[in-house]
Amino acid sequence: MVLEGFMGKSENVFNFYVLCNKLKHLIRTGWKDWNVKGDRLESVAEHIYGTQMLAIAMYSEYKYDIDIRKVICMLAVHELEEIGIGDLTLFQISKEKKEKLGHEAVSKILNNLLDKEQVMNLVMEFDERKTNEAIFAFFCDKLECDLQAKLYGDNNLVDLNNQPNNISINNSEVKALLEQGYSFSEMWLLFSQNRYNYDTNFKEVSNYALSKKHK
Repeated sequence: MVLEGFMGKSENVFNFYVLCNKLKHLIRTGWKDWNVKGDRLESVAEHIYGTQMLAIAMYSEYKYDIDIRKVICMLAVHELEEIGIGDLTLFQISKEKKEKLGHEAVSKILNNLLDKEQVMNLVMEFDERKTNEAIFAFFCDKLECDLQAKLYGDNNLVDLNNQPNNISINNSEVKALLEQGYSFSEMWLLFSQNRYNYDTNFKEVSNYALSKKHK
């Protein structure tokens, strides 16, 4: 029996979960673009989990002066838009257009939640990247992708000679790194270092990954 007045709240919780559950089955576009082989590829939900675990580790080891609980919540919702618009990469759409479409999608996804504004504010803060928490979360988002690429590359799951539908391989920065003889994982790590202006600690972890072979 459901008490009167609670049906709406229960329905909102259930429906929101059902929507978010879709991220468990949405494969990251980058891995499909690069024709990564393997029994299964990382989903968006797994990526979100990875960013949160990375945030905990970076906070633990490097003692950042941030609100780590806020960061964990921010990372939990930073890919909500992909329920509505899919996992669009920087090679497919501009940052500005993606954010516009993403914010519209998130607003619809959160439509019936009582704390819609609070969650939307976290999404906006992440995208604006002005606070220390948002910058830290953004670095975690990018470095998680770098480290996953490292694992795929080191396990020989990417054939650079078999990229039939990969538009990102023609990006000038990507092409320049590959033409210098870097492997897939080396290219990915160096590309991110060049593009995202990691702070000293995130760059240290990235460089460590570059120096190690993982199987």
